[in-house]
Amino acid sequence: MSTIQRGRPWPLGSSLTSGGVNFSLAAPAANRVELLLFADGDAPQPERIIDLGPEHRSGDYWHVEVEGLRAGACYGYRVFGPLEPGGHGFRPAKVVLDPCARAISGWGVYRRAAATGAPPNTDCCLKAVVCERDAFDFNAHPRPRHPWNRTVIYELHVGGFTRRSDSGVAPERRGTLRGVIDKLPYLKDLGVTAIELLPIQAFDPQDAPIGRDNIWGYSPLSWFAPHHGYIDGNDPLQARQQVRELVAACHDAGLEVLLDVVYNHTTEGNHHGPTLSWRGVGDRLYYHQNAKGDYLDVSGCGNSIAANRPLARQLILESMRCWAIELGIDGFRFDLGIALSRGEGLKPLDHPPLFEAIEADPLLSDLKLVSEPWDCGGLYRLSDFPAERIGAWNGRFRDDVRSFWKGDENSTWKIGQRMRGSPDLNGGRPLTLGRSVNFITAHDGFTLMDLVSFNGKHNLANGEDNRDGENHNSSWNHGVEGPSSDRAVTALRRRQQRNLLTSLLLSRGVPMLLMGDEVGRSQGGNNNTWCQDSPLSWMIWGDDHCDRDLQTYVRRLLRLRQQMEDLINPSQPIAESPLPRSGDPDQLWRQWHGVELGKPDWASWSHCLAASLQRGTRGAVLWIGFNSYFKAMHFDLPEPASPWHRLIDTALPAGDDLPERPESWSPSGVPLEARSLVVMVAREMLSPLS
Repeated sequence: MSTIQRGRPWPLGSSLTSGGVNFSLAAPAANRVELLLFADGDAPQPERIIDLGPEHRSGDYWHVEVEGLRAGACYGYRVFGPLEPGGHGFRPAKVVLDPCARAISGWGVYRRAAATGAPPNTDCCLKAVVCERDAFDFNAHPRPRHPWNRTVIYELHVGGFTRRSDSGVAPERRGTLRGVIDKLPYLKDLGVTAIELLPIQAFDPQDAPIGRDNIWGYSPLSWFAPHHGYIDGNDPLQARQQVRELVAACHDAGLEVLLDVVYNHTTEGNHHGPTLSWRGVGDRLYYHQNAKGDYLDVSGCGNSIAANRPLARQLILESMRCWAIELGIDGFRFDLGIALSRGEGLKPLDHPPLFEAIEADPLLSDLKLVSEPWDCGGLYRLSDFPAERIGAWNGRFRDDVRSFWKGDENSTWKIGQRMRGSPDLNGGRPLTLGRSVNFITAHDGFTLMDLVSFNGKHNLANGEDNRDGENHNSSWNHGVEGPSSDRAVTALRRRQQRNLLTSLLLSRGVPMLLMGDEVGRSQGGNNNTWCQDSPLSWMIWGDDHCDRDLQTYVRRLLRLRQQMEDLINPSQPIAESPLPRSGDPDQLWRQWHGVELGKPDWASWSHCLAASLQRGTRGAVLWIGFNSYFKAMHFDLPEPASPWHRLIDTALPAGDDLPERPESWSPSGVPLEARSLVVMVAREMLSPLS
């Protein structure tokens, strides 16, 4: 039998030693802990139970070293202690996962329901797996480190990205991390610089209505282990290596990898939920609760993590270091991240301890950090997000750009603000680059195609009588609900897709595209496909499904953004008027117009706007006109610094809407068809878009 040593409290979790494995668990309120060692992940009973008494405790930590163990060993814990107010807390009948587990096994026997109630769940529990903690090889695969003004994010779901049979991916690699590797040439050719992966931290597919699986993963089971469903093969020890393979391939292709992480709640839900990990180790420690033991929920998922507390904060920081240093991830997007700024009693904090710790950590200092600035408790902090280095999803950009192109009143002034970098949300000064991630669509909501094809959501397939999903979408079907064979309807929808995408990619800020929007992917009007592992939520690849004309448009638009970054997304905001006494003949400044030069119409009824970028006193080098009115309008053009060329006209047929070689334009004005967008560029700024 293996020799037992006292062990040490650091590092947390299981770690290989020269003679075996050290185990360390933070459980300050426990009075006894058992370490259970299993022969394999599906074993119904442990091979050995090691009782950890007071001699194995240092402060808040329980620890032991077991000699002779190696990587691949499977284990779990039983944690003993008093019941907490409300009748929940320690459940020693339940075998719980190490919150720091870097791999998980036992999926073949796991039953979520057995983790509730009083009976033991030993025969069907999940087990943690001892893993290496090697660092990612940054020398061989350095981070791309794209500056914010050159960053374009592509949000994708690992499982759904390559699941279809026509994806060009081998069957065993479809829906896996390795499947994404096979499609990196597609993403590189499109022109994005970063991929943002929906959660790949381990989650529980059984956390869903009966007959459905949770596929999005916003229901974390572990903050350290990769999700088993995205692995090619069944070896849990391969999970971390396959994450590294994907990150290395992305780095080699010049793509950054951002992870969508859920630190604001867990899969354990409310007091009716299962005891799987955190709850069984320190229920009152990890979760916000009132004096009666009721869970305080601002996540909408039954519980909220108390990230203000030192041990919870430490676990999140350790998780981030694991993914960033050991697995090579380049950044994080915090789901409902503002919830992590709440203190005791859910009080919002201006100096949240977690965010201060993240920003002070040198190991995390070169990462891209983004957050949702809202939670389900009504807290919304965009420009005043309480962290210097963490940017935010700009929901106002989404709402206001949608509203303008839908033809709503009171929308013209707002789209002007969004194009400038949302100065109205930041005391009159545009948000700094990296503080605003702009988007039109995201995973939770309509796809771009559905945004222009449906007036309302159609979520009956989710089994909740269409109650789930966002009700306020600012969508418009353009006359027919859903798919249509009416040529006028389909032509207008295609124009609107281009209007929305162009508004996104020619605005100041960091743009994010949703998987498949570039090829017209539809979800049949379902705006909440969290439990739909089917073609409804999968990426489309075949020519019979994909809008190749739109794909070409987006590819050229991204090339244009890259070529004109100094005009479209400069490091410093563009002046709104010529600087007085400036001796620089090339000084760039913006002038606003309506259909007449220098006369923008900001009235509530206005649906037209134009802006030009002026090069000192030489003339304009770029002009953008917006017409969301239901009639064509004629716009005057400013004098250019060199002859105008029409670069974009979304009303023109595919291929001509954004041609490789723009046509010269000599008239002093330009017509804009109903609901269309036009971009003119001075000859001196032209470069081929092929």
